[in-house]
Amino acid sequence: MAIESVGIVGAGQMGNGIAHVFALAGYDVLLNDVDQEALDKAVSLITRNLDRQVKGEKIGEAEKNDALGRIRTTLALKDLGETDLVIEAATEKEAVKQKIFEELLPHLKPDTILTSNTSSISITRLASRTDRPEKFMGFHFMNPVPVMQLVELIRGIATDEPTYKTLFEVVERLGKTSATAEDFPAFIVNRILMPMINEAVYTLYEGVGSVQSIDQSMKLGANWPMGPLELADFIGLDTCLAIMGVLHDGLADTKYRPCPLLVKYVEAGWLGRKSGRGFYDYSGEKPVPTR
Repeated sequence: MAIESVGIVGAGQMGNGIAHVFALAGYDVLLNDVDQEALDKAVSLITRNLDRQVKGEKIGEAEKNDALGRIRTTLALKDLGETDLVIEAATEKEAVKQKIFEELLPHLKPDTILTSNTSSISITRLASRTDRPEKFMGFHFMNPVPVMQLVELIRGIATDEPTYKTLFEVVERLGKTSATAEDFPAFIVNRILMPMINEAVYTLYEGVGSVQSIDQSMKLGANWPMGPLELADFIGLDTCLAIMGVLHDGLADTKYRPCPLLVKYVEAGWLGRKSGRGFYDYSGEKPVPTR
């Protein structure tokens, strides 16, 4: 299966990063969102990130301009039906994702591959709601997409070999590395990472340490590039909570119970960097711990 055009659903943090790397790798990209402002912000951010790569001498000015010329945007989800590969990068809510796929189906070419950038939800279950479960896979990029090298490839129970091989080759063309994960809750990276972040929140909740001491301990004591609470803010506390919910429900083990403090922060709308407040306050020049 030859992939030359890619449709991306969702122009947020993940969607614009995915559009960036695909355009830079020579693919024609059609980026979709329900909000024109989100699309405009995404293109602006992609431009700034490409400029940063030019300044760092990782790419040339001509490569940047070529990549930007390959990116188009649309408010109409049906327009993605013309592409060879669709990557859903919407919010981490199964009902939202299912609705997107249901709306897309009547407009897709017969050979179009459907994928989800979900970080935790069952690929088999998402695929079962489509007309092509054999051409459906999990295609999980890491954040920030232009920087992180790993892509998790997750087969559903019905995914066929040609689809897997096609996406494996796409990852190679992007200059990234793939890891194959089985279709279990949260796959590999988040199965390990999210319980660690959740435990850091419990450590804060129980008063074992402050935000600063917890993050500093893991950065200097375990050589983490970011502290776990800093990382949670970067990912989005709502996303962390959603993944912990999938782990807790899917594996039925109390060790995956989301920390009550994480639940409270999300209920308060304190979602991390994207909302301006989480375990840190981002309203000033430098982030300030909130506890």
